[in-house]
Amino acid sequence: MGQVGEAVAGAFADLGASLVLVDRTAENVEARASDLVAAGKSARGYGCDLSRADDLAALAERVQREHGSRLAALVHMAGGFAMSGAVAESSVDVWNRQITINLTTAYLTSRAFLPMLRAGKGALVFFASEAALPGKAGSNRSAYAVAKSGVVSLMQSIAAEERANGVRANAVAPTSIRTAANVAAMGENVRYVEREEVAAAVTFLCSENASAITGQVVLLS
Repeated sequence: MGQVGEAVAGAFADLGASLVLVDRTAENVEARASDLVAAGKSARGYGCDLSRADDLAALAERVQREHGSRLAALVHMAGGFAMSGAVAESSVDVWNRQITINLTTAYLTSRAFLPMLRAGKGALVFFASEAALPGKAGSNRSAYAVAKSGVVSLMQSIAAEERANGVRANAVAPTSIRTAANVAAMGENVRYVEREEVAAAVTFLCSENASAITGQVVLLS
């Protein structure tokens, strides 16, 4: 789990949530879950490649078996950023990678866990980006912008399809978040969104206070 994921998980844990943490590397996520348990929180860690439908189906079955059939909330944070270059000279490999890690994982994860969200009348929160907003795509990052725009469209489709089932879907769209990697790459003279701000927005969207909010993108800047 990255620093943003740790902040979001910690915020939910502080609210008393029972957490199911997922990362591609089981060792890393299990260590993070152990840290939360040592602090008196409820957490389990699972390794899974979210770009593989069969792996996600197996994960959903295991989570249901070990934690019950209801999910109160699902937060999809898998993804990453890379410059793809101007479209005329862009990298096909970067394009495919950005679509896979940002959009395909969001689709497959929501598809696998929507039955449990329906059972729990739960909330689904995706991570979009300002690059997905009108007029914000910019140059040399078309793959990332398209992937995150796809995440927004996926979220809006789920919001419309699942409203009658009691499931809400929204997205947060942060600008640059203060992480060690971002500060190393961009320096300190940047307006960062603090990790705690991101966590507060996500937990709010999953709370009863946001029960009337669905199909929305919340810009964090």
